[in-house]
Amino acid sequence: MAGAAHAQSTTDCAALAGMAIPDTNLLSATLVPERDGLPAHCRVLGYVRPAINFEIRLPTTGWNGKFYMVGCGGFCGQVLSERPNFTNAMNYGLRRGYAAATTDAGHWGTGSTDARWAWNNRQGEIDWGTRAIPEVTRVSRAVIAAFYTRGAERSYFAGCSTGGRQALMQAQRFPDDFDGIIAGSPALDYTGLVATFLAWTTQANTDAQGRPILTHARVPLISRAVTEACDATDGLRDGMVSNPRACQFDPATLQCPAGSSGEQCLSPAEVGVLRAWYRGPRNAAGQQLYPGGIPMGSEAFWPVWLTGSATAPAVNPLFALNFLRYMAFQEDPGENYQVSQFDMERDPARLAFMGALYNATSTDLSRFRARNARLIVYHGWADAIVTPERTVDWFEAATRAAGGREQMDQFARLFMIPGFDHCGLSPAGPGISETGFDPLTALENWVERGQPPASIPTTRQAEPRFSRPVCPWPQQARHQGGDAAVAESFACR
Repeated sequence: MAGAAHAQSTTDCAALAGMAIPDTNLLSATLVPERDGLPAHCRVLGYVRPAINFEIRLPTTGWNGKFYMVGCGGFCGQVLSERPNFTNAMNYGLRRGYAAATTDAGHWGTGSTDARWAWNNRQGEIDWGTRAIPEVTRVSRAVIAAFYTRGAERSYFAGCSTGGRQALMQAQRFPDDFDGIIAGSPALDYTGLVATFLAWTTQANTDAQGRPILTHARVPLISRAVTEACDATDGLRDGMVSNPRACQFDPATLQCPAGSSGEQCLSPAEVGVLRAWYRGPRNAAGQQLYPGGIPMGSEAFWPVWLTGSATAPAVNPLFALNFLRYMAFQEDPGENYQVSQFDMERDPARLAFMGALYNATSTDLSRFRARNARLIVYHGWADAIVTPERTVDWFEAATRAAGGREQMDQFARLFMIPGFDHCGLSPAGPGISETGFDPLTALENWVERGQPPASIPTTRQAEPRFSRPVCPWPQQARHQGGDAAVAESFACR
C-alpha cells in the first residue's frame, strides 16, 4: 500500500549489488543514514552498458510506493545526485518518500557545456539523445521491485532544459515508462536551438576582430528601457514584462545621436546586435530559421547567457561552439571549428541527421494519452537560452494534433511563467525562481486524484515578495484589483 513504511535490513541493501540485470553492471549498494533532511536510504550505483552511469536512492522506511526520475542539464556528463532545489534534482523526490534515480546520460564530461565526449562517438550521442532515460528507468524498476518486493505503483519523470527535452522524448517515444511527466524549459529542438539559434546570437555579437560588440556594461541600460516600455502591457506595473509578445520596444530609441556617444545610449553596432537578438535567426531571403528571438524582459539574465559578466564568460556561445564542433553534424568538424563558420544558408539543413537522434519535436502524443498519463510543461517568458517561442509553437501544434484545446487539456497543460529565467536557476530577476513553485504536487493531484491544475501557485521569496497563480496556456494571470503582492488579487483569464 502506498505510503506504508518498509523497514529494510543492511543485508537487503547490500544484496542488491549482486542482482543480475541484463546489460547492466551494479557496482555497489550501500546504506546511507539520515542526513541533511534526507531520509535513510539504500544508495545503488551502476551503469547500463556501455557507459550510462546512474544512481538510485531507495528510502529504507516511509517509501510512498512511487518512483521519481530526473533528467540532466546541458550535455550532462555527471551523476549530479546532490543537486539542490527542484531542477533535475533527485533528492526533491527522495525527501517526499520516492525511490529516486538520476543519470549522466551515457558519458563523462567536465561540465554541462563539455561536448568532447561526442567526437566520433555515435553510441554516446545515441545514449544522450534517446537511450539513457528509458534504460535507467528499466533498471530502476527492477531494483525497486527487488528491494521492496513489489513494483512502484506510480512513476514520475521531471526534467528541465535538456531534462525537459528528455521528458518530452519520453512522452513521444517511450510513453509507457511514466504515469506523469514534467517538462521544464524543454530544449526540444536541440539542433535548431543550439546550432542555428545560438550560432546566430553569437555571430551577431562578434565584430570583425572576434570581440563581443555588446557587453554586460550595457545590460542595465537596456533592461531599464525595455521594462519601462513594456512593464504595463499586462495592466500592472510591477517591474516585470509578463508578456513579451505584446512588447513593442524599439532598440533604435537607445541609439546615440549622430556623432555622439555615452553611457546612456548605444552605438549603431550595439543597436544592430539588439535587433538581431530580438528578431531571431533568418537567412538571406528573410526566412525565419528558428521561432522567435531573445524574449524582451529577459535582459536581467543576459550576463549569464549572452554577454558574460565581469567574472565569467557567456554560456550560450560555449554551448554553440562545443555543439557545432562535436555533436551537431553527421560528421564532426572537430576542435578547430568556429561558430563564425556556421552558414545560415547551407548548414541548418545539414542538422537533420543528428536532429533525428536528439529532437523531441513530434506532436503525436496519442500513445501517451491512451494510457491515461499526464503531462505538465512549464517555460519562463524570460528564458534567454532555451527561448520560449519554440515551446509555445510545439504545444499549439500538439494541441491541434490532439483534436483541439478541450482534448489537450484532458492530459497536457503548458504553464508560461512571467519573469522566469531558464529553469528558474537565477533568483536575481523580477520573477520567481525554481524554489517558488511546486509542479510535482500539481502533477500528483492530476494523476492520482483526477484534479487537473487550473493554475499552479507561485511565490517570489526574494524582495519584493509576492505570490500569484501561473495559468495554463493560453490564459494569463490578470490583476483584478487589490494588493498585487497576494495571489487572491489575480485570476486566470
